[in-house]
Amino acid sequence: MNNLIRRASILAGTTSLALAVGTGAAAAHVTVVAPDAAQGGYTVMTFRVPTESETAATSSVKVELPGLKAARTQPIPGWTSTVDRDSEGLATAVTWTAEPGAEVLPGQFQQFLLSAGPLPEDDSVSLPATQTYTDGEVVAWDEEPTDGSEPERPAPALTLAAAADPPHGRSNEDLEVIAVATDEGSDNTALWVAGVALVLGALGAALGIGATVRGRRS
Repeated sequence: MNNLIRRASILAGTTSLALAVGTGAAAAHVTVVAPDAAQGGYTVMTFRVPTESETAATSSVKVELPGLKAARTQPIPGWTSTVDRDSEGLATAVTWTAEPGAEVLPGQFQQFLLSAGPLPEDDSVSLPATQTYTDGEVVAWDEEPTDGSEPERPAPALTLAAAADPPHGRSNEDLEVIAVATDEGSDNTALWVAGVALVLGALGAALGIGATVRGRRS
């Protein structure tokens, strides 16, 4: 999962220019990109949130999720994040909130990265967003296209590629278990490492004591 985040950081840098190109209202939309997003797969989404207001800053962003097993945010200095889950433990939303002084000022934008999956088995997925400003204004980016025309405030959306075959020797269920375990944090990994270290230390001590005893006997 961390590799996905590092790879997405590079992709985010290369796509920032493309996201910034545009005129009029389209350039100010809340958007999402994930070049490797596929049906049933895991990916890193990059949400680009510009501040449209000329007098207030963006202080919070909330994105609705379609009930995902794994959802993990990348730390942003000055921002905190919260993932909402339902009774089954599925991620239904993620909210980024700015600490005082870290808000996105007028004329600026911020990018928020989310590692998540497995994605729905659909051609596309809509991810409605809510943008809150320091003056109390709340803007909902939740409109769906109609009659082939773009709405005023479209919901961020991803087009999903066809499901890819899992790596050789692993099933989709295996990948889900790995992703969910990673999403729960690195504490378990640290405990395993500490446990292995203790075992190795005990073995080393036992071997050392045995060598000392044999040396005295000889």
